[in-house]
Amino acid sequence: MFGAPNFFFTGKKPIVAFTATYLVIAGGGGGGSRFGGGGGAGGYKTNSGLSLNIGTQYSILIGAGGAAGVTSGGSGTGGAGDGTTGADSIFSSITSSGGGGGGAGDSRNGLAGGSGGGGAGRFASTGGAASPSGQGSAGGNSAGLNFLSGDYYRGSGGGGASSVGLASSSTSPYGGDGGNGTANSLSGSSVTYAGGGGGGEGASGGVTVGGVGGSGGGGAGGYTTNAVSGTANLGGGGGGGGYDGNFATNQLGGNGGSGVVIIAIPSARSASFSGGVTFTGPVTVGSNKVYTITATSTGSETVTFS
Repeated sequence: MFGAPNFFFTGKKPIVAFTATYLVIAGGGGGGSRFGGGGGAGGYKTNSGLSLNIGTQYSILIGAGGAAGVTSGGSGTGGAGDGTTGADSIFSSITSSGGGGGGAGDSRNGLAGGSGGGGAGRFASTGGAASPSGQGSAGGNSAGLNFLSGDYYRGSGGGGASSVGLASSSTSPYGGDGGNGTANSLSGSSVTYAGGGGGGEGASGGVTVGGVGGSGGGGAGGYTTNAVSGTANLGGGGGGGGYDGNFATNQLGGNGGSGVVIIAIPSARSASFSGGVTFTGPVTVGSNKVYTITATSTGSETVTFS
């Protein structure tokens, strides 16, 4: 998987280069409130062959999940808020973009991000785009139609690393499901990352639920209770908040899950981190050392290899 070290001479001393494999997951987007769209998953990037130098400091940043949409200001649209977009995660020259926030009822569009947030229910809305492209999928559009002429309104799911968020429709009383994430085994075991949040549901009675969160840490959408937050260190999108028509109450969306960075380097090499970095490892996976970074505190943390 990893090439032999390369030596470059600068006239002072040789610069030793080696290659690493990485997984960089950004923070997931927060879900919108009041028939809200699910938050989009954090951007997903992985590759091998990243060239690194011994003794050079490389930036490292773990993106926080986006905040859930608020419910202040009353029971109507004035009391609803979009979820916010998650924060980017960074390792060296690699940046994964935070997931887009879910739109809030009655008709707010989902926000663009690594994966896009889902659109809100009741009236037609559009899911956010996966932007920049190549890191995830778009959020679902909302149909803007009630279910069987009843007072059921549903937000759509946020996009995941592997699939788009599902749109709400007039043929189902449930919120749209979040898009599924992608499995990765760089840590030594298969883990699914970057699932989208499910859309929220609103109704006055009846049996109905919010959308299911996508595999990879996506939070479920809410109905008469607040939505579920995305899973920390998986970059999952938060679920969209519901609306309890029996009590005219807007429900909160879920927060997005934080991101993660995983780095695999040749066993002859080691990593040291500046203060403020929370990590585990190294663990031995085959002929490699693997480090998992789960939090950074200031935004200026670094990793140096020897």
